[in-house]
Amino acid sequence: MLWKLLFRNAFRHTLRAVLTVFGVAVAVLAFGMLSTLVDAWYAGVSAAAANRLVIRHAISLTFSLPIAYMEKIRAVDGVKAVSHMTWFGGIYIDRKNFFANFAVDPKSFLDLYPEFVLPEDQRSAFLKDRRGCVAGRGLAERFGWKVGDTVPLQGTIYSGDWPMVVRGIYQGRDKSTDENQLFFHWDYLNERLKERYLRRANRTGLFVIEITHADDAPAVAGAVDAVFKNSLAETLTETERAFQLGFVTMSEAILMAIRMVSLVIIGIIMAVVANTMIMSVRERMHEFAIFKTLGYRAFHLTSLILGESLVVCVAGGALGIACTFPALKILTGYVGNIFPIMDISPTTLWLDVLAVVTVALVAAAFPIQKVLTVRIVDALGRMA
Repeated sequence: MLWKLLFRNAFRHTLRAVLTVFGVAVAVLAFGMLSTLVDAWYAGVSAAAANRLVIRHAISLTFSLPIAYMEKIRAVDGVKAVSHMTWFGGIYIDRKNFFANFAVDPKSFLDLYPEFVLPEDQRSAFLKDRRGCVAGRGLAERFGWKVGDTVPLQGTIYSGDWPMVVRGIYQGRDKSTDENQLFFHWDYLNERLKERYLRRANRTGLFVIEITHADDAPAVAGAVDAVFKNSLAETLTETERAFQLGFVTMSEAILMAIRMVSLVIIGIIMAVVANTMIMSVRERMHEFAIFKTLGYRAFHLTSLILGESLVVCVAGGALGIACTFPALKILTGYVGNIFPIMDISPTTLWLDVLAVVTVALVAAAFPIQKVLTVRIVDALGRMA
């Protein structure tokens, strides 16, 4: 009976209530999408392995390291396995078809990243074919690639045409695994560099090592950097998480702006709902005066007003959360190449709920205070 009364009071002015519900829905939708976008920015950080370290040039990522460092790194105590990878930066047909592509040492790389699940026959074919490549399932679906297709990459950092054959399509072991990358043989790249750009040959962008115990990461990192101290190419070794976080930090101002926009959206809709509740209560002030005359206490009056605010906000919040899932699929179609991992986390859903409840409470606060403090005579006088 109480819910029926709350619903009728909340939607007594149908158009106003419906518009407010849609306003809350749009705010919750925007808040959820922006929160998901921030989570996507940090996806690489959360997916980082605790027992993997990244070794790069101490000055900048734009400087490469001699491939000869590999054996010296392998000899450092605590290093279990080592591989290397080079950012290739190739494009497929058009610059808008951007995706991450790397030249890697195939066997050691696949051993070091077990989250890239590749069928054994495809793995074997990839290892045997120097011009072969492996693409993620998401990337293959995006461009319609199949095993055996030829992919003509156009070099940007390394100019020229680089045709390669898809020998495997990997799937992510975990939900957070990026399935929008392409890997090919570093030897394929290096052979071409020896022919055309000898000074750039026999070098790699960075090394990745697996250590025996994750707790030994600081000691191993220090030992690796000590090996190459005062050399022509000193190194900086850090955990994979710290390495990924370095990229996120570059965009910290953007992330802060997104968070601020999220809060502003919630603040605006809070004002809209509060205005709706104030108008609704003002129109029915004489009803609350009669309730007071009949002996209704502050608790009952507060429950009625807060209940109406919750009905409107919960309806809008539920609609906004329901729309978030299809909206995210549409957004992923446009930015999936930039943010390959975009999922609505439970934390985001709980923040949506918290935002809805907060808006309902704050929006009802002033009308409740007005009803509880107004004198019965003054409220009834408004009927005249």
